[in-house]
Amino acid sequence: MASKILLILVFIFDLIAFGLAVAAEQRRSTGTTSSDGEDNYKYCVYSSDIATGYGVGAFLLLMASQVIIMAASRCFCCGNPLKPGGSRACALLLFTFCWVTFLIAEACLLAGSVRNAYHTKYRRFFFDNEPSCETVRKGVFAAGAAFTLFTAIVSEFYYLSYSKSRGGHGGDAAIGMAAFK
Repeated sequence: MASKILLILVFIFDLIAFGLAVAAEQRRSTGTTSSDGEDNYKYCVYSSDIATGYGVGAFLLLMASQVIIMAASRCFCCGNPLKPGGSRACALLLFTFCWVTFLIAEACLLAGSVRNAYHTKYRRFFFDNEPSCETVRKGVFAAGAAFTLFTAIVSEFYYLSYSKSRGGHGGDAAIGMAAFK
């Protein structure tokens, strides 16, 4: 039987990770060019860097929820064998999708956090071109949030399918012959 406490804990972690990823998208850094007081050179001025912290927080919470689910299910391949049937096939398929969506979400969150933390330090003299005030592209954290949500849904269904396939098996694959003496 699936542990309700585990499902609630993982849901809360994933929900907070989703919220942090959405907040990171809303608060990502923006860069504007500015000139010094004497107009000798131009440089980039960046807004708040809080999106990096939000992205890292979402990254860590999503990783924690994945570790909890995989530890509870023994990463699908360790432990007693699962009973054959549709639940085992569904659990295997959801296990694969869970890892794919998890890796995509983590890549988006990590790339967005790293890129958001990077601020160019180049200064250009006034007669040169404008400095490049590159920031994280719009939608990187949003993609991380979307895949965080997909991971949350798929991992919950994976654990339920895994638990259904595990339940009733009892871990004993032998045929009971005690009644036939």
